[in-house]
Amino acid sequence: MTLALVTLGYLLQLAIIARALLRERMTPTVRLGWVMVIAALPGVGIVAYLMFGEVRLHRASRQRMAEVRARLGAVSSAGRSRAVTVDGSAAPVFASGAVPSDFAPVGGNRAELLPEGDAMMDDPLAAIDAARDHVHVLFYIWLPDVTGTAMAEALMRASARGVACRVLVDDHGARHLIRSVLWTRMRDAGVQLVKAAPVGNPLVSFLFQRLDLRNHRKIIVIDNRLTWCGSRNCADAAFRIKAKYAPWVDILLRFEGPVVRQQQAVFLQDWMTHHHEDLSHLLAQEVPETEGGFVAQVIASGPDDMDTGPSDTICAMIYAAREQIFLTTPYYVPDMELHGAICAAARRGVAVTLIVPARNDSWIIAAASESLYPQLLRAGVRIMAFEPGLIHSKIVTVDGRLALIGSSNLDHRSFDLNYENCILLSDPELTGALDARQQSYIDRAREVPAAQVAEWSVLRRLRNNTVALASPLL
Repeated sequence: MTLALVTLGYLLQLAIIARALLRERMTPTVRLGWVMVIAALPGVGIVAYLMFGEVRLHRASRQRMAEVRARLGAVSSAGRSRAVTVDGSAAPVFASGAVPSDFAPVGGNRAELLPEGDAMMDDPLAAIDAARDHVHVLFYIWLPDVTGTAMAEALMRASARGVACRVLVDDHGARHLIRSVLWTRMRDAGVQLVKAAPVGNPLVSFLFQRLDLRNHRKIIVIDNRLTWCGSRNCADAAFRIKAKYAPWVDILLRFEGPVVRQQQAVFLQDWMTHHHEDLSHLLAQEVPETEGGFVAQVIASGPDDMDTGPSDTICAMIYAAREQIFLTTPYYVPDMELHGAICAAARRGVAVTLIVPARNDSWIIAAASESLYPQLLRAGVRIMAFEPGLIHSKIVTVDGRLALIGSSNLDHRSFDLNYENCILLSDPELTGALDARQQSYIDRAREVPAAQVAEWSVLRRLRNNTVALASPLL
């Protein structure tokens, strides 16, 4: 009996290893990592692989997403209205950005960079109070704190005026709101509430899809006219669930123009995937004509389409750089293609500055990031560690003319596992404002010198490099 069980265990182990080797959408690095885990920890490794090793979606959910995408695409003007041809070195960047969501670059957009801190949320709150037809809100994290309560109350006031208010939140990220009285109050006030990526019973759910797939997007759309995009969740900068890292320093921009319709399309795809209300008519409305403005494009990505994503577009931006690159991210654990592109840009003489937190809320991510510092510094990348709080902004700017902002971090989770939304734009004035904001981060940061990294203890380097072995699996 014992021999039979041991033999069965080995056969199961070999079967799971074979399954990992045969997965099509798995990079060799990730494949090797999982084979090592399964081989070294047979029981635990097999369970971990089945729960987290494959980017699996419930078949019904995947089919529903495809149906919704096709329905919206049939009526949408988001990818066609005000489409423009982008010339020069920016052309391949926007071409790369068009692949994940099939959104074309559109002209005639305007934007305003909102102030840092809790004051940035005053702008969307005021706009909700002025809304006439609908308010659509999607957040990964929504806390029932001062900011979260103010947002809920604004939505309840709008609903009382007859404005259609629709709220979509990630089931895990917004669990504190969902379990609060505020959630019940909004529902009773007529605000439509939907949970994205429902957790359900993990003992059952893992049989059908990966458990840690999250909707990390942050979107507000009002009346098909205004949208907000950035890194800010619906929570105070004090971020009470991780207060010891506060303040969380975010970025938020308000956009007007055709790019609003693209953000609307992303929201509607998520909404209609989880709710059977057909809102496709909102994309059929004509986009108002505007004069001037800049070119922009929404890049929405998710685990239902892993062949392309933000990493490809950021790589294209890096390749297009000739003078300077600023990258701000709380989590720097990129795929090797992006990391290599950043190092190569610095080696060819581009001034590359990477802004990261001095103290990260995840020691695992911090260690994996530090393992890459020696390569970055040898290439000539300037690393700035932001000290007063946790820098949570996600910004990439190139040569003072191209910029990408949104919800995506520079890490495997954002590239492969999360639903994300970003806006790519070409505008010297707005990019200059973003560079000025990043310079304000640099002014509050300390530089990480190569000499200091070279003096790190053997134990610290051992920890960093050991954690980095698992970084493709994080």
